[in-house]
Amino acid sequence: MPDVLSQAEIDALLQGVMSGQVDAEEAKKESDTRKVKVYDFKRPDKFSKDQIRTLYMIHESFARLLNTYLSTHLRTLVNVDVASVEQLTYQEFVQSVANPSFISVLGVPPLKGNIIIEFGTEIAFAYIDRVFGGDGNTTMKTRVLTEIEDAVMRRFVNAAMTHFKEAWANVTPMNPFLETTESNPQFTQIVTPNEMVVIVTVQIKIGDIEGIMTICIPYLVLEPIMSRLTTTFLVASSISKSETESQVAIIQSKLEKTEVTFIVEIGEVYITIQEFLTLGFGDVLRLTTKVNDDLPCRVGKNAKFYCRPGTSGKKMAVQITRVVNPEEEENDNV
Repeated sequence: MPDVLSQAEIDALLQGVMSGQVDAEEAKKESDTRKVKVYDFKRPDKFSKDQIRTLYMIHESFARLLNTYLSTHLRTLVNVDVASVEQLTYQEFVQSVANPSFISVLGVPPLKGNIIIEFGTEIAFAYIDRVFGGDGNTTMKTRVLTEIEDAVMRRFVNAAMTHFKEAWANVTPMNPFLETTESNPQFTQIVTPNEMVVIVTVQIKIGDIEGIMTICIPYLVLEPIMSRLTTTFLVASSISKSETESQVAIIQSKLEKTEVTFIVEIGEVYITIQEFLTLGFGDVLRLTTKVNDDLPCRVGKNAKFYCRPGTSGKKMAVQITRVVNPEEEENDNV
């Protein structure tokens, strides 16, 4: 970003140009020269601004879904918002995590590798207190979770993974599952310390308790789908998916309400016009169908099934015996 001059600096520059102390041409040449940008080879930027923006949009969707789930599950006012998305080294992430914390290590097949979702103890205790019937405004001291508390948080993470999968559905199919949990960040070495990771910081407020949920996604996990991490791809896939689902629902609804003629053809007989005109009550016509033959069932004008006649209670009925294959249907329509 270019440096922004204050009003005093602008006035001094104009006064220098007017008095001749500053040469306007030289100032223009200096501004045209290429500025050197510092690049740290120990922290290479693996994600572009557009990819960071796309990750922000994906996890905004996840935050909305999680907000709805927690509000319904805990029956209290919950607010979930994405605070930031940034890229750091894994070592910097580990050093920023408090000890103890509730750290869940997740597998995300078909993608390779693991991701981490970390909760601060204040949010974990507020959630647990609310689940066990409290008001959620707990003032418990920071400590490692007990086995029961760990089991409760595991259930929460498993439920959250459903919404995480849904939020990523427009980018890639994913089946996240919980592998293990830890309380000490030093014991969760999923990649090398210098590996770049994306850190998604999510603010969660349960009642009056506020805390942070952090999602750590290594570059190695996202590398196979980096080409899809664009706002254009995300918007296009979401529009395409929503249009397809809505169109299928509309078509299915219309088909279910459509009335069609269903005819069971008992047989055929060929007679002359003269014979037809002389037909009377009690005359018998011999059909081409035999007693053991299956009868064709026509939907509209096309034969779709074969059946056998019979009764169901006091009503006449047919039993479908087989479906007409495409070749038979084509020959029937000729």
